[in-house]
Order: sequence, then structure tokens, then C-alpha cells
Amino acid sequence: MGAFVAAAKNTMLDSLTVAYASLHTGDPSTTGANEVTGGSPAYARKAVTFDAAAASARALNADVTFDVPASTITYVGYWTAVTGGTFHGSDAVTNEIFAAQGEYKLLAAGTSLTIADS
Repeated sequence: MGAFVAAAKNTMLDSLTVAYASLHTGDPSTTGANEVTGGSPAYARKAVTFDAAAASARALNADVTFDVPASTITYVGYWTAVTGGTFHGSDAVTNEIFAAQGEYKLLAAGTSLTIADS
């Protein structure tokens, strides 16, 4: 099978509805498993927006801050809804350990949706 050209990848990425990001304490697999829960203030998915696709990637256009309970954050996930919804995938992040309630910042720089060549 041939590889898609960048223009085709851009079209596919722009058609994805990714409106929320989530944090996970383990591999979310294909279902969004291991999503963070609890805390005070309580953890919740955060609204995100991505720029139009270019060069086979859609970049996050602003930093996003999450409230998190004591936990270790290992993945960020991408969803269509603030609760429930369709899970579109995830990215592993450098583990960040929270010994107590804290804030996790997902940085726009370096965060993007991509379609990799196989």
C-alpha cells in the first residue's frame, strides 16, 4: 500500500473533531482507560483547539492547565466531549509525579496531532 501525501494527511487531520484533552495515569489503549479522577478542585477534561493542519500535523494553539490529584501523569488523550464521547488517541508524556493536589500544564509547543508514515 502506498503512503498518503501531506495534503491528504492534512485533510484527514482537519476532519477530526478533537475538542477535549484528558490526562491518564497509564496507557489509555484504544478506549481512553486510566483517566485521572478525583482531586479538589476536581480533575476534568479541558477544552482544546488545534490549528489547521500543515505538514501532516495539527498543533495545539494554546497551553492547557489541568487540576490533578496526587498521581503520576503518563499520557494525554484526545476526545470529542467533556464526558463520554469518542476517544481518538493519545500521546505518551514524560512522567510527572504529583505527591499532592497540583496543576499539570499541557504545553502548546510540542503538542500536535499527527499521521505518521508507516
